[in-house]
Amino acid sequence: MATALKPLTEMASEERGARKLLASCYRVFDMLGWSEMIYNHITLKVPGEEDAFLINPFGLHFSEVCASNLVKINSAGEKLDGSPYAVNKAGFTQHSIFHDRLPEMHCIIHTHTTATMAVCSVEGGLQPTNFYACNFIGNIAYHDFEGVTVRGEEGERLVQALGKRRILMLKNHGPVVLGRTLPEAFITYWALQRACEIQLATMSMGQPIIVPQHVIDVHQRDLGQVQLPGGPGAPDFAAMVRRVDRIDSSWRD
Repeated sequence: MATALKPLTEMASEERGARKLLASCYRVFDMLGWSEMIYNHITLKVPGEEDAFLINPFGLHFSEVCASNLVKINSAGEKLDGSPYAVNKAGFTQHSIFHDRLPEMHCIIHTHTTATMAVCSVEGGLQPTNFYACNFIGNIAYHDFEGVTVRGEEGERLVQALGKRRILMLKNHGPVVLGRTLPEAFITYWALQRACEIQLATMSMGQPIIVPQHVIDVHQRDLGQVQLPGGPGAPDFAAMVRRVDRIDSSWRD
């Protein structure tokens, strides 16, 4: 375990790259209005290291996160980099179980946007009433609310509820989105956010049009035909980082 935090320039290139990628994601989320005071979390595994992932410092706003102040911890909640910052127990407890049990899922996102929390708090959850919602029908898991996620014993129930899916809607709480890469997790969250926003708008207007299952099946089958090279979400996320850089590039520090 490290006793002092190394300067960014002295870290291994893999960790330095992961820190910059994750820091840029926090700034993108803030730019899109998806931050929640000093709370919520996006975590990313450190490439080439066993049981090590990066998380935001507890006490800093998403707009203050940068590559050097992210905290490297393991699944036991131990800091591995000598960071002076605390880690929110609610974030560690939830994310650590997924990183430990699903090592192929390198990025995990949990935030409290109004739209996603609202859909998590209504009977039936996400409904097939719009283009983006049809991306996810049949691919979302749900977990009953048990209070703030600070008890390790809830972790096993979270994993069981998730199953083979990669989106877990915590009822009365908010979504957890997992991805093999950060851009993949980002574009999944973006589309889920849009689906929830449009559902809220639609439900406020009257009786929604429900898309039939056979159309949902065709939609999900054909989604891969509209992706650009680079992997799921890579061009989309790069575009958002360019926008952030035009506003403030201090996330790179």
